[in-house]
Amino acid sequence: MKKWLLSIGLALTLSACGSGEDAPSTDEADTSSGGETSDEVFEVAVIPSQSTGEMETGLSNLESHLTEALGREVEVNQYPNYNAVVEALNYNHIDLAFLGPLTYLIAHEQSGAQAIITQEIDGEPYYYSYIITHSDSKWETLEDMLADREEVNFAFASNSSTSGHLIPGLELRNRGHYEDDLNNDFAQVQFAGSHDIVTTLVQDQSVQAGAVDSAILEALMKDDEANGGTLREDIKVIWQSDKLYQYPWVVPSEMTEEEIEDIRAAFYEITDEEILRIFGGASSFVEADDTQYADVLEAAREFDMLKLEE
Repeated sequence: MKKWLLSIGLALTLSACGSGEDAPSTDEADTSSGGETSDEVFEVAVIPSQSTGEMETGLSNLESHLTEALGREVEVNQYPNYNAVVEALNYNHIDLAFLGPLTYLIAHEQSGAQAIITQEIDGEPYYYSYIITHSDSKWETLEDMLADREEVNFAFASNSSTSGHLIPGLELRNRGHYEDDLNNDFAQVQFAGSHDIVTTLVQDQSVQAGAVDSAILEALMKDDEANGGTLREDIKVIWQSDKLYQYPWVVPSEMTEEEIEDIRAAFYEITDEEILRIFGGASSFVEADDTQYADVLEAAREFDMLKLEE
């Protein structure tokens, strides 16, 4: 039975398990598949980049696909808490996690968690951080918006988001206008929780500007167009980051190479449009490794974000 981890209490329980004295032994944490049927459930954790309901069908299909491909029971769980996933990876409570690059790097620094797969969008394994505003806005550039910064309500996705906070936040800090949500030059700064919520807030003009993932924004626009919406006409991009390597799928440090290759092979076979849609409108899954996230690691160190929030 699928377990949707949608309560903060359960997420905090996982965090508590990771920080206590009773961390599991290597034997207890071993969930190897080796391509053979196992009685142990293969646990997959996903931190949603969109609202929960938008991802449910795709995640259910992913669960079914991995169960068949790996020859064992797989459970795909949505975690609402970044800290819980990092702790679960660190103590081998889960076998695979889909994380933003920043959250992955925290786990990598703490326990050696490894990036093994990512997704291509239109044949490219890259995305960007965007700062967006409503198309009716007079601003055409980030400089234009910053000239009016004291009148701007600004929305980030979440504090632990790479494209929704780290990269645009560092850009704003380097320009001398942002340290955190309490220390900045804007009228107000908020963390909306996800990229689709930021997009909605900007479209509704509830905020004047916000930071989002380019691939998620494009996927939202395509879905909106299919339903006769006007999102593409309503949103204007006023800043774009350098290329960022796509979100990684991450395994604990003790995962064997044989298991990793089995997981990669299962993802290479995915053609289900519902699965591909919820991962930024992916066209395919491809191999990834730790070296491809060096630029985000440098930014995270500069912004002092390689630690869990208290």
